[in-house]
Amino acid sequence: MEFKVKLLEIRSGGKQIIVIDDEYASLLGIHSSDRVEVAYKKQNIIAIANVATDFPKKNLGIYEEVQDKLKIQEGETVTVRPAERPESLGYIRNKINGQRLTAPEIKSIILDVVERHLSDVELASFVTSLHIHGTSMDEVEALTKAMVETGQTIDFGKGAILDKHSIGGVPGDKTTILVVPIVAAAGFTIPKTSSRAITSPAGTADRVEVLCPVDLTCEEMRSIVKKTNACLAWGGALELAPADDLLIQVEYPLSIDPLLLPSILSKKKAIGADYIVVDIPTGRGTKIKTIGEAQTLAREFIELGKRLDMHIQCGVTFGEQPIGYAIGPALEAREALLALMGKGPIDLVNKAASLAGLLFEMMGAKDGIKEANNILKSGKAEKKLREIIAAQGGDPNVKPEDIEIGKQVAEICSDEAGRVQWINNRNIAQIARIAGAPKTKSAGVLLNKKLGDKVATGDVLYRIYSGSTQKLESAVRIAEKLNPYGVTGKFGEKMLVDRIPSKKIYYEKPFILER
Repeated sequence: MEFKVKLLEIRSGGKQIIVIDDEYASLLGIHSSDRVEVAYKKQNIIAIANVATDFPKKNLGIYEEVQDKLKIQEGETVTVRPAERPESLGYIRNKINGQRLTAPEIKSIILDVVERHLSDVELASFVTSLHIHGTSMDEVEALTKAMVETGQTIDFGKGAILDKHSIGGVPGDKTTILVVPIVAAAGFTIPKTSSRAITSPAGTADRVEVLCPVDLTCEEMRSIVKKTNACLAWGGALELAPADDLLIQVEYPLSIDPLLLPSILSKKKAIGADYIVVDIPTGRGTKIKTIGEAQTLAREFIELGKRLDMHIQCGVTFGEQPIGYAIGPALEAREALLALMGKGPIDLVNKAASLAGLLFEMMGAKDGIKEANNILKSGKAEKKLREIIAAQGGDPNVKPEDIEIGKQVAEICSDEAGRVQWINNRNIAQIARIAGAPKTKSAGVLLNKKLGDKVATGDVLYRIYSGSTQKLESAVRIAEKLNPYGVTGKFGEKMLVDRIPSKKIYYEKPFILER
């Protein structure tokens, strides 16, 4: 059946969607979320149908993704017919019923994910079935390989490719901005692709973007790595393992994360990484609560790495408080730069040196941590970061004080004396996000006290920075309600932490999904 095109000038976030009147949808036997084949000239695409009442008859509303694909204009004619159901739906149904999937079946599903042949409901069903029934290591391997094969890959034409990744969950973890230049300054190749924040106040790409552009093409990445041995790029612009990005959009609203391993290692495989250190922050307020859980996850990373011809070591790191003092893109970029200049917080420096040291030992060094610290102290890592910043189009002479932070500031003070006994990571992250991070780069939280520090009544525990008075006021209100610091004289002195029911306002525990 033929229809006139009506451009809706709406983007759907990557999905190919059309809108059709309910009367003509009925004539075609189409229901909402059914697939349709849209033909224009010599092109055919599969789109998901939205059925609307009172939509202009014999008109087909198309979202911008469909317009871009067909290169079609308002008023032109297209042919619409029902499309066959993808074969992969049968495999998704098998997984819902608890069956194990074969590699070809998984490849079929991932291909249909990338081609946008599956609706949100079907994607959600697949992700939920993985969460409920779990995945065997054979399925995880097949998912990882399928994600790589359905996206771009980058060959840097060099020897061994090194990489570092954190599973996330700890605010203020700007470690990558130190590890990459330390490793590159030692003469190794480390092309780092990173994510933007999903549920945190800052992803690595958000932090680095304060210093230089991160939206690089594959060719730009190759050129920068050829010059500097490294780069700090946003992975979302590169179409590496695109199925993962689409599945994350479903995982987030469902607050589940069954694709952690394939999500991470598919992107590492796509850039040809050979040696990888995986940071697993562990403790209260992180994704991984115990050393036992961390060891189990580490074994899975190592096993999957072997199947993909990748050498992996995991660092189990202390995650019960933010890394350093700064949380939020600009504050963290400033603190990372200070650390490379020899003026950074000890926990940030130690963590970066430890993770870089693991990579060095994988490459044959006897004392990797000592080697990493020597590179830091010599100024070579700072020099290398400035080379990377220049190669990516930033100012290589940037000083920490040049980085703009929020003009609106509020101080949160302690109403008790003693020592800091705990800091709630998730609450600190939530306060920083309400202040405007990561969308407002200058927003965030700057800690003044950390675990074990002495506190007098009235001392500043942390400061909230924002670019908006309204957002700052909201962040202060939430801070007062969440009270993320625990201050007591000594352990055991304050045994009653809370009472239930209480006057406190409780918030649903935020779901951590970071890549």
